[in-house]
Amino acid sequence: MNYKISKRAASLAPSLTLAIDSKAKAMKAAGEDVVGFGAGEPDFDTPQHIKDAAAKALAAGFTKYTPSAGIPELREAIAAKFKRENGLTYKSSQIIVSCGGKHSCYNVILATCEEGDEVLIPAPYWLSYPEMVKLAGAKPVILQTTDKTEFKVTPEQLRAAITPNTRLFILNSPSNPTGSVYTPEETKELGDICVEKNVLIMSDEIYEHLLYDGAKVKSVASFSPAHYDHTIIVHGLAKAYSMTGWRLGFLAAPEPIAKAIDAVQSHSTSNPTSFAQKGGVEALNGPQDHLPVWLAEYDKRRRYAHAKLNSIPGLTCVNAKGAFYLFPNISKTGLNSSEFCAKLLEQEKVAAVPGIAFGADEYIRLSYATSMANIEKGLSRIEKFCKALVK
Repeated sequence: MNYKISKRAASLAPSLTLAIDSKAKAMKAAGEDVVGFGAGEPDFDTPQHIKDAAAKALAAGFTKYTPSAGIPELREAIAAKFKRENGLTYKSSQIIVSCGGKHSCYNVILATCEEGDEVLIPAPYWLSYPEMVKLAGAKPVILQTTDKTEFKVTPEQLRAAITPNTRLFILNSPSNPTGSVYTPEETKELGDICVEKNVLIMSDEIYEHLLYDGAKVKSVASFSPAHYDHTIIVHGLAKAYSMTGWRLGFLAAPEPIAKAIDAVQSHSTSNPTSFAQKGGVEALNGPQDHLPVWLAEYDKRRRYAHAKLNSIPGLTCVNAKGAFYLFPNISKTGLNSSEFCAKLLEQEKVAAVPGIAFGADEYIRLSYATSMANIEKGLSRIEKFCKALVK
């Protein structure tokens, strides 16, 4: 049988983060002592009160279909979160609950972009953004940045890249994979340009609560009614509540866009998992005291890893201001990112993600959402590996 695969599916690059994480887990299962820096998820457990709420809902038989955009109780909790934390007023009808933050991003792009449209994506980027744009039939336009600007796109770059075909600008702060954070002033300036040029903004704010060194973030939607009207916020519970496997994301959008996204979702996944949504309500409305504890531990790991990386021959690393990633420059080792990561895994049993997956081949991504013991062991192995390369 000659199976025909669609051009859209055939054009996609597989997720290197998931592929490397799977390979590392397979090696561990085979008894090898692998240190994994690949996965983008907290190593802490979901707080117990959230698990209890979902378990209670499951036991009570809350296992049927819900509205495709999510249960009213959760949409109201999300709207309350935006009002409480961001000073933004959204009606429940502007909130869509999805099957994860990734699903929210995909829904936004699918509902707003089509053939002939261009989507501006600063690089290094989260690796799924360009692939989602391709699936919508649109064209990803990459705005390259480096560690010299802390991986932040400049207003001049953004303005120069906008054409009559530009439909959407993707802003991710704090950033995956770099941990960079746009200041409120920088965010406003980028938003001003998009408003002036009538370009929509997809603001990915899923790492909003993971900030260090006094860094501040402000949603681009909050600067004026015009900014609000041009912005779709995508968010989720995965990172701040360690709910990656729960698959609960959400977004807030102008009403016509929210309505279109609800229609898309109703014909694809229908509703997010019923009893998981009850856990989501508890996550947003319940105690938040886990987060300062987690942040203190992340910060301890971040500081150690950043100092260690900059002491290793051949590596330089800008410190992250948010999320839980570092993005060291490996160009002085003479290897590209794929070669570096392949040899590192083979020779030293350390799993990292090649920067090429994020549009930056001179870098690798290391997640410090793992224990300090793993970080110390893994970075010692990276030091040994690099010393053999750089003499």
